[in-house]
Amino acid sequence: MNGETPAAILKSNLWTNNPIFIQILGICSTLAITNNLVNTLIMTLAVVFVTGLSNTTVSVLKSLIPRKVRMIVQTLIIAFYVILVDIVIRAFLPEISKALGPYVGLIITNCIIMGRAEAFAQLNPPIMALWDGLTSGAGYMAVLVVIAIIRELLGAGSLLGYQILGAGFTTWTIMVMPPSAFFLLGTLIWVAKTIMIRKEST
Repeated sequence: MNGETPAAILKSNLWTNNPIFIQILGICSTLAITNNLVNTLIMTLAVVFVTGLSNTTVSVLKSLIPRKVRMIVQTLIIAFYVILVDIVIRAFLPEISKALGPYVGLIITNCIIMGRAEAFAQLNPPIMALWDGLTSGAGYMAVLVVIAIIRELLGAGSLLGYQILGAGFTTWTIMVMPPSAFFLLGTLIWVAKTIMIRKEST
């Protein structure tokens, strides 16, 4: 074990080493699905689930996986959980499944999940690996949810399908387009890094 406490792992994955605005990983979904808060919540919850259980499984099986094929095995483990998620979403949330399209399947290629399996789960016991996976997914989720709230609110005047802004509000067309996610993500990265630098200098 690398000696990190659960609190330190939580702080790292949510803030100081956030997978999106610090490591700049998993940004394809940031650009693609964050124009709708419901879709974003489902997608990010799927990533939390897959990251947590993939980490746990890799940690449990690490002594049985030959080093030369560990990346392939890790990908198969991740794919197994992604397929489960996809089946559940298709069965219980068919409209959201259609809206998300291929992006659920692309969770398999999410660098955050593979990165945590390789960097953390391979070196730590199952409980800590589960906690790292869940908090890494939560860090990813937090950033995407903030972006989705801004985009849906300004782009449609609504949140979770409920009209929030009055009829007199003029929606911002750009907010429903992928470039807006890019600019919002850049702004969040700038704000986060500015706060971190100021804290380090005090």
